[in-house]
Amino acid sequence: MARYTGATCKLCRREGMKLFLKGNRCATAKCAFERRSYSPGQHGNSRMRTKSSNYGLQLREKQKVKRTYGVLEKQFRNYFVKAAKTKGITGTILLQMLEQRLDNVIYRSAFAPSRAAARQMVLHGFVLVNGRRVNIPSYQIKEGDEIGIKAKEKQITMVREQSEELIKQRPAPVWLTADHKELMVKVAALPSRDDIQDIPIQEQLIVELYSK
Repeated sequence: MARYTGATCKLCRREGMKLFLKGNRCATAKCAFERRSYSPGQHGNSRMRTKSSNYGLQLREKQKVKRTYGVLEKQFRNYFVKAAKTKGITGTILLQMLEQRLDNVIYRSAFAPSRAAARQMVLHGFVLVNGRRVNIPSYQIKEGDEIGIKAKEKQITMVREQSEELIKQRPAPVWLTADHKELMVKVAALPSRDDIQDIPIQEQLIVELYSK
């Protein structure tokens, strides 16, 4: 299964903003973005001062969303093609499909500090959907689905302690009903555009980019 294996902090620096790809570690003074907020590379500092073209703005918006959700280009394009074929606003549907990924739901429920950690939990077989083990991070959850964590006692204790701290910092969104003692979450509704506010996204730029 393809995934990005390079330096994570470079992605935030390239996009010029914190994407919180490492979870709470991005909020500390040790974060690379705090020390070097300019783009990586030899000419990164001067690049931030240049004015981007319309295409550049569209490309950066697409890259920002891809990197936030941990999706590579081919899979992201497939999401866009499906969204374009679905009745409704293409940009909004695209974001809703990304939010409905199983690894994102684990992250949003505060069971994991980052989407990368949530992806690992799914791949290791710790996640059940409606009582059945699912190890596909991109699995699309549906309204009414019940998701639970099942692992050895050591992992369960670690996840439970971790979730108690995470829920204080970022509560689960209204479309998810999470029980952090039982490590269960129910999808009360599908996410709306208003539920996706933690990172500023201009999805219309992505639509314009792929529509050329």
